[in-house]
Amino acid sequence: MASQKSSRNQHQSVSAMIRQGFISGPFLSPPPSIRPAAGPMNPTLFEMMAIEQAREPKPKSDAQKKVQERVSEALTRAPFRNHELWGMGDVRLTVAEAGAGAGGGESAAFRVSMDVHQRVLAGKSRFFAEKLRRIGAHSVEILECDDVEVYVEAVVLMYSDNLKTKLMGMEVSKVLSLLKVSSALLFDDGIRTCLEYLEAVPWSQDDEELMVSHLNQLQLDKSRTDAVLQRLTAEPSTTASADEIFLKLSFGVLQAKDDKSCKEMKVLISRLLKNNANNHGFHDRLDITRDTLYNLCDRCLSSLVLCLSEATCLDESMSERSTLMGEIAREADNMQWIVGILIDRKMGDEFVKLWGDQKELAVLHSKIPSLYRHEVSKITAQLCISIGRGHVLVPKDTRFSLLSTWLVALYDDFRWMRSAGKSVDKKLIEEGLCRTILTLPLAQQQSILLDWFNRFLNIGDDCPNIQRAFEIWWRRAFVKRYTFELQTQITAHDILNQSNGSRSS
Repeated sequence: MASQKSSRNQHQSVSAMIRQGFISGPFLSPPPSIRPAAGPMNPTLFEMMAIEQAREPKPKSDAQKKVQERVSEALTRAPFRNHELWGMGDVRLTVAEAGAGAGGGESAAFRVSMDVHQRVLAGKSRFFAEKLRRIGAHSVEILECDDVEVYVEAVVLMYSDNLKTKLMGMEVSKVLSLLKVSSALLFDDGIRTCLEYLEAVPWSQDDEELMVSHLNQLQLDKSRTDAVLQRLTAEPSTTASADEIFLKLSFGVLQAKDDKSCKEMKVLISRLLKNNANNHGFHDRLDITRDTLYNLCDRCLSSLVLCLSEATCLDESMSERSTLMGEIAREADNMQWIVGILIDRKMGDEFVKLWGDQKELAVLHSKIPSLYRHEVSKITAQLCISIGRGHVLVPKDTRFSLLSTWLVALYDDFRWMRSAGKSVDKKLIEEGLCRTILTLPLAQQQSILLDWFNRFLNIGDDCPNIQRAFEIWWRRAFVKRYTFELQTQITAHDILNQSNGSRSS
């Protein structure tokens, strides 16, 4: 009974080691005398063919051959091969990839055997120390390895006194693999050195993704990974909010003196915000408030009013004229940039009302030659394009106010806007105007489009061509009139009469 209990305990111990990927040599396979006998039935032809195919080793790929060459080279230079320094190895360590099987049988899967030293493995790896102390084995196999080459390199590192120099020049992905194996083998020096190396070397964006993936899988103690993860995360108490940082960056851009650098930084910040907005609800984490953006709008509006006020009493000297043109263009471009961010973040509705209410600014605008002011009309065009695309939703009164205040100015400035270069897309503006006008009630469409008709006849291509909107309005007004039957309201008196009538019947 005692022998049966001992045998059962021994079997359970071996099963546990197999699950851990660590198998001691003496228990790898049952002796030939107790292996199960073949069944009484002869195998079918199909079964014989399957057995024959399984016996045939699969041809190695070029990648596999290169891995084996690298492992062979590493073993040639491995310190445990130096018997004069380390003595003869007293543990046969075999590392095999998935499918190799236990016991050293022939297989197409890659396996490597090394004669290593128990004192080194037990001294450097808590995993080996525990297993070798408990089992007293001199033949050890680690099966189902993802990367035999990395396991071999980890064992080689156990013989080194200066691990950091051994890692120098390695790719981040390779060191991450070594970190994973060191963690599995409880090789503390290897874990510490890999983390120190990863903290010190540059990373690519792909490296960052690998880093997060590996560290999440390994679940190492936070105190050990802090130095590495500080590149990617920060404590809330030590980090300024996104709103504060954005405000600082924006003020820097709005006050920039170099036009080329200013344009580049506007494009950069807009692209980053747009990419983040598309990244699975990043708005929830990137807390740039509506108030911050509209405070910037107010600043731009004040600067624009000041510039246009100065332009109304402009001295006709060429130097003053060019300076003022540059200032108006810069402030208008600043406003377009902030409005673009508002629209991308679905916060542009308030600005449409704000811009439509700028009666004073529109009066100043009308007193200045188009040569100086046409950049301001690009803001109106930008809003009409966004409304026409459905990116900004505002009530009909707000849409009509926008056009009532700024549409004539846009007509007058259109020639200069077109000649300003590639930054203006004529067709895009015309399409935006058409769509915006057609969102208004039919009577307002008629008022706007009849005025456009007379203007277009007099100035031609210097006025936006919105005849597509004119055609649709004409069809709605005169060709295909729609009628709608209004549902009669049923009152309590009607219901009472119907009830009385049903009773009498």
